[in-house]
Amino acid sequence: MGDVLPLGTEWQERPVRPADLGGARVALVHDWLTGMRGGEKVLEALTQLLPNAEVFTLLHVPGSVSARLDATRPRRSFVQFLPWARRHYRRYVGLFPMAIEQFDLDDFDLVISTSHCVAKSAVAPGRTHHLCYCFTPMRYAWDQFDAYFGRQRVGWLRNRLYRLAFGRLARWDAATAGRVDQYIAISRHVAARIREYYGRRAAVVYPPVDTTFYHPNGSAPGSYFLIVSALVPYKQVDVAIEACRLAGVPLRIAGDGPERERLRSLAGPHVEFLGPCSDADIRELYRGSRAMLLPGEEDFGIAPVEALACGRPVVGLARGGAAETVSDGTTGILVENAGAEAFAAGIARAAALEFDAAHIRKQALRFSLERFYEEMRGRIEAALAPPGGADA
Repeated sequence: MGDVLPLGTEWQERPVRPADLGGARVALVHDWLTGMRGGEKVLEALTQLLPNAEVFTLLHVPGSVSARLDATRPRRSFVQFLPWARRHYRRYVGLFPMAIEQFDLDDFDLVISTSHCVAKSAVAPGRTHHLCYCFTPMRYAWDQFDAYFGRQRVGWLRNRLYRLAFGRLARWDAATAGRVDQYIAISRHVAARIREYYGRRAAVVYPPVDTTFYHPNGSAPGSYFLIVSALVPYKQVDVAIEACRLAGVPLRIAGDGPERERLRSLAGPHVEFLGPCSDADIRELYRGSRAMLLPGEEDFGIAPVEALACGRPVVGLARGGAAETVSDGTTGILVENAGAEAFAAGIARAAALEFDAAHIRKQALRFSLERFYEEMRGRIEAALAPPGGADA
């Protein structure tokens, strides 16, 4: 639930063939619009496929997302108007189920939720097909509660209170899984999580990566390793800091979030915190790096694929999305153990290898923006097709 980089809008300039809706009305339901993360890039791409869709979200902070998303003038829930909600909306998580259920979607023929929290539980009428593009079942209510709200982080009392609150949220999350007619997961890893927590099958459509904007420029790799990430607990940035210290290599960190000050306290002179960066700056950081680091278990991981598109390898944990996007020894290094020592060994291995930038980029092209448009257009048009085909 952490803030991340105000990343990109470059793909907006390229024309996209909209999905054929046959006059159907479509609603896009998104958790919140408070920063330009990977999920917001997906939503932005969907607004290009569905230029007349109406957007619903719990909270919208104008200027925090792309101009295209701001221009949709999304319908917002009552969370928008609660005290200090723009900065502290996470404190109202107990109200999110009520808020998402109050959206009136009766006039729509198709509802597409883009969900990592409560959007998938929006209530669509019985005649309306609900397609959920699921980033993940909410981590903090299921398997990663301790990473966010463990006793060492929040203390004994708050840990107990949060455990009760998020236990109830998890039960509600599971109970409302049937509101979705069709799940689409961002990776095989997330499809397995959907099966485990919701008891539902999910097709896989990988998220879009702008491989046209992110491309090599022929420069030689530099000496520093790179993190592009929200500074939140599950990203395990502290592991990367310690691993780079052990390996004796410089580390640059692009991103922001609630873990920033704690991470600064752990970092030595080998670490440089860059804060939020523009797309153009991020691209140059990818190009100038020795490799990008992915020490946490990602559901997919758009930033690592952006690095691959720029011809730079990724050193990542051999679980989650990295296991689907990185090939060990050819486009990066997969580390089996999540500890700093194992990651330091992976960094040393990456530093010793010569990688082929053209081969690395070819791997990234499997996840292109154009491929996402094509696959999602097919899914959307199929969802709107009459039962039994066009003659039914």
